[in-house]
Amino acid sequence: MLNRNIENFIGCDKEYNEADIVIFGAPFDSTTSYRPGTRFASKVMRSESFGLETYSPYQDKDLCDINVFDGGDLELPFGNTQRVLDEISDMTKGILDDNKTPVMIGGEHLVTLGSIREVAKKYPDLCIIHFDAHTDLRDDYLGEKLSHATVIRRCHDILGDNRIFQFGIRSGEKFEFEFALDHNFINKFDLNGLEEVIKKLADKPVYFTLDLDVLDPSVFCGTGTPEAGGITFMDLLNAIIKIGNLNIVGADVNELSPVYDQSGASTAVACKVLRELLLSISK
Repeated sequence: MLNRNIENFIGCDKEYNEADIVIFGAPFDSTTSYRPGTRFASKVMRSESFGLETYSPYQDKDLCDINVFDGGDLELPFGNTQRVLDEISDMTKGILDDNKTPVMIGGEHLVTLGSIREVAKKYPDLCIIHFDAHTDLRDDYLGEKLSHATVIRRCHDILGDNRIFQFGIRSGEKFEFEFALDHNFINKFDLNGLEEVIKKLADKPVYFTLDLDVLDPSVFCGTGTPEAGGITFMDLLNAIIKIGNLNIVGADVNELSPVYDQSGASTAVACKVLRELLLSISK
């Protein structure tokens, strides 16, 4: 059995055996293509989460009333990306084997692949809802197959066609958009069409992966690859609440780089997003 982390995310202080949701950090950013720093996100979010209340007036729910365990951060090796993904997979598998829902705090977006490998084994008909500024559909980046620029392509390798639903995308190579049109569902620039996708996936297990750079940099500048033209916080909040109606069997929130926003506002946004996500998917 895992032991509760000493410094937990606010309100996530239940014991492991009574938890329905288990959060854990994956502090890894070794394949970041532009500015690193996401390895510090989970630690900073835990500390700064105490600037929040546990109660959400948006959903009229309280973190104290749901069963969330904070398992702390994985100790991930530098310089060995495959081992990092294996350790994330092992953590995810243990949580799933205990019939709990894993929620990971990245880290760069590649960490999603480690979780997807195990969630897809347990749920063979798994689908992914992906919010991001970037397509992340390159087959390789500078010759490397494992990168935060290739993570959704690697997830497609596992799931196949028509099971990945991408929203908010506004950056990528032309061939990535062409690949998405042929193999995935993609909605550029915003979250339009989400309600139709939710109806379509009503009877499916769904993994939700959130790259916080889907938000406009005026809302969230603390990220490694900021991209102008993103969505608002309220757009994201409303979408998270809607996604809670699905059978969410795993999720992650990634790509906060606290060092790039010394005001702390981006970290505060990330903490609030995580609070709302946990409340939305709790059953």
